[in-house]
Amino acid sequence: MTPQFKYSTLAHPQDIQRLGSIFDQCFVNALGGEGVYINQIGVENCRIIRESEQLIGGLATLDMGQWWGGERVPMTGIAVVGIAPEYRGSGGAIALMQNTLQELYARGIPLSALYPAVQGLYRKVGYEQGGSWYIWEVATNAIGLRQQPLPLQPVASINHQVFHELYQKQAKLTHGYLDRHPAIWERLVQADKNEIAYAYFIGAKDQPEGYIIFTQQRTQDGEIIFVKDWVLRTVEAVQTFWSFLATHRSQIQRVRWKSSAIDTLTLVLPEQTAKISTQFRWLLRIVDVVKALEMRGYPSGIQAELHLDIQDNLLDGNNGKFILSVTNGRGEVKKGGLGELQLDVRELAPLYTNLFTPYHLQIAGKLYGTQTAISAATQIFAGASPWVADFF
Repeated sequence: MTPQFKYSTLAHPQDIQRLGSIFDQCFVNALGGEGVYINQIGVENCRIIRESEQLIGGLATLDMGQWWGGERVPMTGIAVVGIAPEYRGSGGAIALMQNTLQELYARGIPLSALYPAVQGLYRKVGYEQGGSWYIWEVATNAIGLRQQPLPLQPVASINHQVFHELYQKQAKLTHGYLDRHPAIWERLVQADKNEIAYAYFIGAKDQPEGYIIFTQQRTQDGEIIFVKDWVLRTVEAVQTFWSFLATHRSQIQRVRWKSSAIDTLTLVLPEQTAKISTQFRWLLRIVDVVKALEMRGYPSGIQAELHLDIQDNLLDGNNGKFILSVTNGRGEVKKGGLGELQLDVRELAPLYTNLFTPYHLQIAGKLYGTQTAISAATQIFAGASPWVADFF
């Protein structure tokens, strides 16, 4: 018999306990213990799937935003997708994701993003690689910068709200950055067990030019500083960031920080001593094609028109031909057109983010288009390499 699944929000206290136990088993207590993560992100943000009235799995939804072309686009992050081991392979995970996306579409959410344990499941419901998440590292004795042009102001009581204004200024200019959910902020300022989180504003107290939040960790490779979050708005702030980290060289062997595949912070180092230690790609799903295309920003100096033909096997409203007209950095979408660029909604994700160019997507067999359409798409979706600083 085909399993009968029922999708819903958490309804009873026993549901929270059951889902917390599933999360603990799926993520090996990485979330802090039964129910801790659920309470942190809010019970109202959890979704569950049942089979024959038995709760067999669930996930968390994080409503936030993402910056594309200097414009904030509403985006819902999907986290901790977990199915009880005895129900894996039943189709419960697919049903859970399908129902969640249908809910997001009904709510008018344009985008959804997640970090996959495996890509196959999420590709089946329309997600594709959207951008990068990288951790870089450098030896402290290889930083080689000593001048500190700006003062540092220690933040005695770390409250994430004091960092918001500076963060948003950097986020708006960073292709793919999040307008963070409060739970992500909380996890940034809270240290793990046996650690202390340190924070400093960089620059004058009344007008800082950046900040750094970090922990000091003892690992098998020696002592390291892990930069959990940073904002650097000026050349002087970047120089101060590096000189400050270099002062730790007598006690700390290495520094690790989150950045993009093309990291501008390393450009000011005297030598190419920084290396990527961890790399991962997150996935994006275009939930509402029209809203996603109209709400993001585009290069201001172009005027172009792109005729799309999109297939979406899950969300019918995304199917069909659309004309995207871009003028003065803004896009307008209407139904119809010639359908010169043909692609599945899944392949629209890396085009939308500019993780891959239209040419490279074409030669990979991900889309088909006329020369005119490929040229227009290349102009329209040009941008910096997309990345996110946060793992959720």
